[in-house]
Formats: sequence, C-alpha cells, structure tokens
Amino acid sequence: MKEGRTVETNLVEFVPLAVLLPFFGAGFAFAFYRNQPVQKAITVGTLIITVLLEISLLTEIWHTGAHAVHLAGWPAPFGISMVIDRFAALMLVVSSLITLAVLLYAVGQGAAEEKNDSGPVSIFYPTYLILVAGVSNAFLAGDLFNMYVGFEIFLTASYVLLTLGGGEQRIRAGVTYVVVSIISSMLFLITIGLIYAATGTVNLADLALKLGELDDGTQLMLHVMLLVAFGIKAAVFPLAFWLPDSYPTAPAPVTAVFAGLLTKVGIYAMIRTETLLFPGERINTALMIIAALTMIVGILGALAQTDIKRMLSFTLISHIGYLVFGLALSSIVGMSATIYYVAHHITIQTTLFLVTGLIERRAGSSNVDRLGGLAKISPVLAILFFIPAMNLAGIPPFSGFVGKLGMMQGGIAENTWITWTLVIASVVTSLLTLMAVARIWARGFWRKGEDAEDPDKLLLSKTLAHARAANKRLLPMNMVAPTAALVAMSLAFTVFAGPLMQFSRAAAYDMYERAPYLDAVLGEERVDGVRDELTEFTEGLLVDVDTGDAGVEDHAPVQTGLEPEDSENLEDTRHSTSGDEDEPVEGGGD
Repeated sequence: MKEGRTVETNLVEFVPLAVLLPFFGAGFAFAFYRNQPVQKAITVGTLIITVLLEISLLTEIWHTGAHAVHLAGWPAPFGISMVIDRFAALMLVVSSLITLAVLLYAVGQGAAEEKNDSGPVSIFYPTYLILVAGVSNAFLAGDLFNMYVGFEIFLTASYVLLTLGGGEQRIRAGVTYVVVSIISSMLFLITIGLIYAATGTVNLADLALKLGELDDGTQLMLHVMLLVAFGIKAAVFPLAFWLPDSYPTAPAPVTAVFAGLLTKVGIYAMIRTETLLFPGERINTALMIIAALTMIVGILGALAQTDIKRMLSFTLISHIGYLVFGLALSSIVGMSATIYYVAHHITIQTTLFLVTGLIERRAGSSNVDRLGGLAKISPVLAILFFIPAMNLAGIPPFSGFVGKLGMMQGGIAENTWITWTLVIASVVTSLLTLMAVARIWARGFWRKGEDAEDPDKLLLSKTLAHARAANKRLLPMNMVAPTAALVAMSLAFTVFAGPLMQFSRAAAYDMYERAPYLDAVLGEERVDGVRDELTEFTEGLLVDVDTGDAGVEDHAPVQTGLEPEDSENLEDTRHSTSGDEDEPVEGGGD
C-alpha cells in the first residue's frame, strides 16, 4: 500500500467479526431458548461488543481508507473478500447502534408486558442476531454473490420476525413480503449469473475493470437488472407497493428496525454498484425521474393516512426518493449529502416508529382520529415525537435540513431542467412532510382527548395526576430510555454536522475515484495499469474543491471521456482527499 494508506495496526483484520459475532451470539442464544434472562443477556452483550468493534473500525478507516480482508488467504478475485471503506464503516456503526437501541426497547417491552416468551417467541433473540449478521455481511461484501448471501440471511430472518406471534393480518402481510422478496432475490441471482457468464467474475473490484470491456447494450441490460432488483428491496417507486401493507402489521420493535435498516441495505447496494461498476451519467435522467415520483407519490400517500404507522411507511418511501436524487446527481456534493442523509434517515425513521409504539401503548391506538391530549398527559412523549418529526420534515437546523440542502445545492449547481425539477420536488416533499407530521401533532398531542373520535379510556383519566401516574406503568423507563437515546443520536447528527459532512465528502471521493477500493482488493500492481483510465470519471471533481464557496468543481457531475492527466497528479490529489497516516481526513484538496 502507498504511504497515505498504510495500516499500522491489525485491527482492520478483525472485520469479519462484525458478521461472525452476531452469528455466534445467535447460536448461543438459541441454546438457551428455555432461559429467557440468559438469552437476553447474550443478545445484548453480543450487540454491545459488535458496536464497540465497529466503532473502532470506523476510527481506523477514518484515517486510512479502504481495506480488504481475504478469507482463508485466497486473493481476489478467486476468494471471498470483505471490504470496509469509509461508507461501509459508517453504515456498520449506525446500523449496529440502531439495532442495539431497538433490542433494548424490545427487552423493555417484554418486561413491561410481563409476558413469558415461551413457544415460538423464544426464537426472537437468535433471529434478531441473524438479521444483524446478514445486514453487516451485505455492507462488507466484496463480491455480488456474497452480497446476495447477506441479503438472503437478513431476509430469511425478517420473514420470521414479521410473522412472529401469528395473526391473520400479520400472516397476510408476511406472505406479500415473502413473495416480493423472493422475486427480487431471483432477479438478483439471475443477474449475477448473467454477469458471471459475461465477465467470468462476480468480484466487485474485478468487475469494475472488466465490465467496461462489454458492449454498451450488454452493460445497460445488466445495469438495469441490478437496479430493478435493488429498487424492489429499497422500495423505490413503482416497486414500493408492498411496503405500506407489510411493515405496519409487525410489533413496534420489528417495524422500527425494518423501516430503519432493510430498505437502506437496498440503497447501499445501489450506491455501491452505481459508483463502482457503472460510474457516469448514462441513466441519471431516468433515476432522477424515478426519484421525483418516489418523493411525490410517497408523501401524497402519507397525507391520505390516519394511522401513524402507515403514514410513516409512506414517508419512508418518499424519503428514499431523496437518496436516489443524491445518487443520480453523480457529483461529490450529491453523494456527500446522500451518505450523510442515509445515516440520518436510518436514525430518524427508526426513532419515529419506536415513538409510535409508545403512543400506541399510552393511548391505546396509533390512529390519529382517536388520539388527543398527549402533550398534556405525557410531555416526555411529546418531546420524543416532536424532535424527530421536525427532523424528518427537514426544519432548520436539524440534520434533515443539512442533508436535503446538500442535495439541492448539487441540483442547482448542475442547472438542468431535470435537476431543477428535482429541487422543486424535494422542497414540495419537505413541506408536505411537515404538513403530515403537523397533523399528527395537532390531533394527537395538541387537542383535548375528549375531542377525539372514540378515544380509548387510557386517554380519559379523571385527573392530570392520575394520567401522569399511568405514564409510569404504560411508558416504562426501559422503553423510553432507548428511544430517548436515538433522539439524542439524531441531534448529534446536527451538532457534529461539520465533521460528518467532511467525512461523507471524503467517502464520496473514494467511491467516485474507485482506485482506493481497487487498490485495497486487487493490489496496486494490477490497478496501476488502468489507473489513468479510472481518473477519467473524476478529474473534474478533484481540483480546488475548497475554493471560496465550497468549490464549484465539488458540485460538478462526474465526467466521462476526459483526457487523463499524469498519474503523479492523481496521487497528490488522492492523498489530499484521503488524509495521511498522521493527519485527519480533510475531505477535499487544497
């Protein structure tokens, strides 16, 4: 490795543990299926250790850049490679923190309801850990087939969690979810087979070099097939019809982790393949049209709902459109905002579903027509809802505003009719999102409980003191505390927006430059032969990005067909954007 990317410690060699620890924990938890306290302790302990490991990996990768671990010593592209770069490390940390908070919430919910998790419920904890392992494997996969395996691991676990406890409505929604997921997985697997037949490899780094040798028609076909497969998993319009009927039927913790994570794995796969395998602007216009439709159709669906869980499911679809918008810009500023926004949205969406679970416990319903007076009888619950709701709507100075502003800056700088359309659509979507959450606030929290339609008796306490006393029973601290922790985490995205955006920009540079990823997986000797060709997609981005108003070049779309410059200039630029051993990442050149 070059000097700027030398790894002085062996910490990154433990990357596979991010997948293995949850798997081993699941095995131990299942062994104690008759002893719920031990099972819970194993699951919580495993996730805490996993979070600590991944935070350490993020700290290491923050300064060193991409690193690959070749399992069993088999080099790429022949063996299985696990690759961690800045984007993957951020996704690992955020996803594990989210799953840990949701797990603590689920443990608190079980204790509060005083239910003995006997029978089929005894498999909740090991299944939950298997879900975590599958998500981590998808983030770290260095080849398409291993990514497919990661998808199948967490999808199989999600089938179990979604239908846990039975019930006609839940089983019906589970069947829809299973059928759609199987179709998506079959399409993904067929595409992998076609890619292997055309190139002789499924390794992502190797494909980045070999796909360019195919004719344009074949590349476009494979490109579209991958996007459709990932689009179903990410719930992109018009492939999102399954989500609103599937997620709201599950228990609050399951719905929260599904909404926060599972669609984002599909987005992660789209970002990874678009930047590594298919860089450029070939289908950006189509992606932008899809992004606009996803935003508008999703939020219009949300406005038509009276149930908070269904409303949040539609806003989830709508805000996936923002991520597709940032990806379609094919620019550093667009990708930086997308990386930042995906971490933000995982946290916000999960938090809101957990808060909805608390609302349902306290008020007896999640239907806004039956709610009222919650701000008076439970101020803490009102705060827990208000902060992430305003964040979701993108109200300044919350992190939702920061991410959306970055995408809009990229669209304005590109200055085409389609990007201006996306900017307008994103503003309209934000305003309609504010309208949707404001309606929940006005009906559920602000009006009197007596004014609600058929309010539950839990809302109609005789005195305020009696209502506050009921909070201790219905809103136990071991459920409120994990929710409050996620609210604090969402605020941290605002407080530390500067360093996080700087980190996101460095991650965006690495992904569009591609050489850091290829160096880590294939070795510099092989990449040196095509290094000049790789710069054709990024030369317009890697110049004077810190000039004046954040740099005009920083907003420019990725260019194709440019004349490559001296590889020595590329080295200077790469080191300036990625940082050296002893200096933190600056996120841009001088």
